[in-house]
Amino acid sequence: MNTDLILVTGIVLAALSVPAMISAISDSRPPRVAAFVAMAAGGLIIWAVSNRPGGYGWDDIPRAFVRVVAEFVM
Repeated sequence: MNTDLILVTGIVLAALSVPAMISAISDSRPPRVAAFVAMAAGGLIIWAVSNRPGGYGWDDIPRAFVRVVAEFVM
């Protein structure tokens, strides 16, 4: 699998887990699934950063999103 795809998937999952956690906490429910998704997202991000030679910088993240979207569009 492409490290850009893994990184983008991890970032999207992390972004989606935040509203789920807030919703669960506001409804007085334990955020079990949201916490699991957040941990999986963190694992994907760490895996992508550690497997890419040189890692990712802050300016590489938007480029990774563009590359992943371009792969699906083309």
